[in-house]
Amino acid sequence: MIGADGQVRPVWRPFLQRFAALSAEDIARRFDRGDRYLRDAGVFYRQYREEGSTERDWPLSHVPVLLGEEEWQEISAGLRQRADLLEQVVQDLYGPGDLVKQGMLPTALVAGNPAWLRPMVGITPPSGHFLNFVAFELGRNPDGSWFVLGDRTEAPSGAGFALENRVATMRSFSDPFPHGKIHWLGDFFRHFREAMQAGGDAPDGRAAILTAGLGTETYFEHAYIARYLGLMLLEGEDLVVEEGRTMVRTVAGNKPISVLWRRMDAAFVDPLELNDKSQIGTPGLVNSIRAGHLSMVNALGTGVLQTRAFLAFLPRIARELQGAPLAIPNIATWWCGAPKERDYVQSHADRMTIGNALAQDLPFEVEGDTIIAGRFPDGRTADVAQRLAAEGAGLVGQEAVSLSTTPVYEDGQLVPRPVMLRVFAARTAQGWSIMPGGYARIGASGDATALALRRGGSVADVWIVSDRKLPTDRVAVNERPFQRATPSLLPARAADNLYWMGRYVERAEGLIRLVRSYHMRLAEAGVPDDLRVARIAQYLARKGVSLEDPVPLDILDQLSHAIRCAAKVRDRFSIDGWTALRSLEQEIATADRPQPGDEAARALSLMLRGTAGFGGLVHDNMYRFVGWRFLSLGRALERAQAMTQILADFAAPTAPEGSFDIAIELGDSVMTHRRRYLIQTNRSTVIDLLALDHRNPRSVRYQVSMIRRLVADLPGAEVNGELSELARAALRVETQLAVADPGRLSTDKLQSMAAALGRLSDLLTRTYLT
Repeated sequence: MIGADGQVRPVWRPFLQRFAALSAEDIARRFDRGDRYLRDAGVFYRQYREEGSTERDWPLSHVPVLLGEEEWQEISAGLRQRADLLEQVVQDLYGPGDLVKQGMLPTALVAGNPAWLRPMVGITPPSGHFLNFVAFELGRNPDGSWFVLGDRTEAPSGAGFALENRVATMRSFSDPFPHGKIHWLGDFFRHFREAMQAGGDAPDGRAAILTAGLGTETYFEHAYIARYLGLMLLEGEDLVVEEGRTMVRTVAGNKPISVLWRRMDAAFVDPLELNDKSQIGTPGLVNSIRAGHLSMVNALGTGVLQTRAFLAFLPRIARELQGAPLAIPNIATWWCGAPKERDYVQSHADRMTIGNALAQDLPFEVEGDTIIAGRFPDGRTADVAQRLAAEGAGLVGQEAVSLSTTPVYEDGQLVPRPVMLRVFAARTAQGWSIMPGGYARIGASGDATALALRRGGSVADVWIVSDRKLPTDRVAVNERPFQRATPSLLPARAADNLYWMGRYVERAEGLIRLVRSYHMRLAEAGVPDDLRVARIAQYLARKGVSLEDPVPLDILDQLSHAIRCAAKVRDRFSIDGWTALRSLEQEIATADRPQPGDEAARALSLMLRGTAGFGGLVHDNMYRFVGWRFLSLGRALERAQAMTQILADFAAPTAPEGSFDIAIELGDSVMTHRRRYLIQTNRSTVIDLLALDHRNPRSVRYQVSMIRRLVADLPGAEVNGELSELARAALRVETQLAVADPGRLSTDKLQSMAAALGRLSDLLTRTYLT
């Protein structure tokens, strides 16, 4: 914020003038608005500890980092030069190897580097480019000059979080902070998406994002970008290689994929040719790349470039290959030799040995089989390097630096904190595009080593501010005739998660209704040994539900299962639906434990409204694509099967008096029964309304009819005029219900119907989900 002359930089002045006019209450309200958006959107940071992983709120530092447009243009030009240089280096490393032959790179730094993948040597990507999406860590000296701390070429993260940081920050700084002069980020992603889609080798090929799965700390970002760009989000198990072509396992069969934006470490992509211990990869992907059928963004093996030792050699390589020095210099870096013994530094367990050899407590990290010494005081790095090299360890020494600071709002005032920028570059048809902004990492204190989120660091949005008002209309002119997009493919894994999410939500709702009915009867009778109260308790006990807690944890368990399924398909699930589920889970988890009886019944009624809200969002807002059908099939099958079991128990001839009314209540059909039947509740009226009435959305027949219609719209439901096995089975169950008579639908037949519905679920799983 402060220039070399000690004055506030011009780009900051308008912002600070408006910020200074805000009261402390207004600032708190604005910041809470941004935080609330992040919570509602489900943005979190996954932190790993010895006892497991935990999720904590996204650590947004609300005050953005501001840079002027003219200065950013210079930075962008320097980063384009650097991206081109890295492309030249990696092409050589997996091609002729001239840089090693001519002594510009040490042999051990390449051949002994675990990130240099030998099976990829000689393979040129179909596009001719190894790098498509890279990131650069930028620091600023106190004198205002910029330098590069590191290059990210493996699977750089943060671009999706940059988008979310932007939305949250704009929520905080809406009026009177004008946005018309701030460069937007959307065009950067749109151009990159177009470039990816143009990179496939087959007309029916598709582009997708390859993720390591829900357990990775950046999974939210993968799902967010997939949803933002309209790309499939795939895991290794979603893919299979057939005759050299990479195929996606979908509910409509295996379909070709041509471009994968890789968001996982390259070594884990193919257990057949790379890391044989990988359980998240797909055997044969390297062969598919070798055959020219698959483009990987970035190419496998490009992670070798982010080895910090390369920084020591890039200045000379730039002069040799480009005839010019690096426009943005590196942090000063030295390569101090290769390890004398390959197995000396194999794991982090050797740190104590190395520390004892140094005879002093100095910070360092182990990367592969190389020790990286970091942030030693000036004049001592070379001495440390010599001693480490004498112990047989390769060493990268980096000069200590003092990072520039940025304002952070703490305790009612702006305070300086060290900052580093992560800036993204994407290859497009027009060349390298630099994201106009980025992802700032801010230290938790004045210590620059506390930039990491796990050490208490935070993140901030980066505004590139122009002196002129920027155009707001971004309507693309398309001279080609309009053509509706082809429906997206649904991977079998995604369909499975949608299906079970529907089942778990419906199961939670059914439990809420049952437990509420128990407490309502308990409030009426006043004693737990009332026959109706005992009947419900016995039914719940057979399902493994304990009533020791007035609101059983089983309800929360079912919702947690549903949320886990939803988390695995975040790219296909609406934010509103996600928020509804998470809010309901949090309400149940944090609610005070009510007293049994009327108080518990009231609490459960509120929870029931939450599940009804989710159902309404799904019914009214979700596009009727194949994924919606599997979600709806899960709910319909669960509801139909649960209702047959309820009728088999509470409408049994031996059920105690009042059980028919319990069944009607559990089917949410009390008012309907009163209007339709002018006689007292009896078994025939209950069976007719809840099992056979095709107009009652709570009846078994209504749900089975829905199942039959949903199945009829699934891929392969009819082939050459013949119904599939699943479609025939659904039609058979519907027909049995259509011709049934209430008086003859015995308890045994209801139990047989429940079993038939279970077989429908098994058949659905076997046909589409495995």
